[in-house]
Amino acid sequence: MKMPEEEHAEVLKSKFRLKKLAKELGAVKGRHTELVTVYVPVSYPLAEMMNQLRSEQSTAENIKSKQVKKNVVGALEKIMRHLQLYRKTPDNGLAVFCGNVSQREGEADIRLIAIEPPEPVKVKMYWCDQKFVLEPLMEMVEEKEVYGIICLDRSEADIALLVGKKIEPFQHFESIVPGKTRAGGQSSARFSRVREGLLNDWLKHVAEASNKFFEEHKNVIGIFLSGSGPVKDMLYKEDFLHADVKKKILGTVDTSYTGDQGLEETIQRGENLIKEASVFKEKKVIQRVLTEMQKPHGLALYKLDDVLKALEMGAVEQIIVNENNPLKVREYLVNDEKKEVFWDPRKPEKVEGMLIGEKDLVEYLEERAADYGTSVVVVTSDTREGVQFEHLGGLGAILRYNI
Repeated sequence: MKMPEEEHAEVLKSKFRLKKLAKELGAVKGRHTELVTVYVPVSYPLAEMMNQLRSEQSTAENIKSKQVKKNVVGALEKIMRHLQLYRKTPDNGLAVFCGNVSQREGEADIRLIAIEPPEPVKVKMYWCDQKFVLEPLMEMVEEKEVYGIICLDRSEADIALLVGKKIEPFQHFESIVPGKTRAGGQSSARFSRVREGLLNDWLKHVAEASNKFFEEHKNVIGIFLSGSGPVKDMLYKEDFLHADVKKKILGTVDTSYTGDQGLEETIQRGENLIKEASVFKEKKVIQRVLTEMQKPHGLALYKLDDVLKALEMGAVEQIIVNENNPLKVREYLVNDEKKEVFWDPRKPEKVEGMLIGEKDLVEYLEERAADYGTSVVVVTSDTREGVQFEHLGGLGAILRYNI
């Protein structure tokens, strides 16, 4: 684990960098229960967190193992010294990880890393374990894609959004569609016609609300249609939903319930639909690059030098990078001047000068692209298109116009 030699706090503007750091922190395994995790939420007074850490330090004095006690107390002392560097809690809160990272028994190597994350910290935590607690950070690096949910049966319906992992209910309806009657003869037929008419009105009502809601929430990338029984299928198959809403339906999900429990069940049972949607979205991005590459005057570039030149001209709409792209950007000091070098770790690099910095290609491109309103999309090799893109070098760009 390449934790920094000195205490420091880092503002992580890039989710790629946060994901990379979380992976490095996740690789750290303590020999004993001596890795300390502290999360300070937004607006939480640092003084109160300091008081809790002092209390935890007093408790740690009771640890039987002298070496473990020394390491835990030392980690807490280091965290408290670091918190004293702040006048107030950073705008997005703070995450601190500190502990003995030495893998040799009896040796101490207490390191600290403090992060001002790109999104607000919502949980207050002190935890001491053989590993760092990273779930709050991992939630930040997950794509906050927005999905819609329409969950209904004959008696009730709900419209909700799934933002990241959080379900946000928006509308709940209850119908007046009666259940089946046991009456026989003409009464049974009459009640059946009434029931069918009321069911049709119910589906129209749910569809009208769904159409209005999802046409206003244009950021929704897909919709789950769920519920118990055949009512959801009737809503989908008939012409109740507008075409632009209907085309976002990812599929239908059978649930045992409606209401809040039905919404939760929809996500649990519809997980594969989300995976399929994410894969489709990634394939679409890569296919666009590959298609443009094949055109005589296509709007695609794939050589690094060409991409950077076009970026400086403001001509790049989107940069696509495979997550396995090995390139690093190294900064050297040569004759008192800084020099950037693109380095492939698989090949030797011969530069005369002092190495003063190194970045991943994604991190470098994100920083450069921010000045030109250009988006950077990181893709995987989980699809056939992704593998093909990686073999082509794992880098591409879509232009705004031909240059």
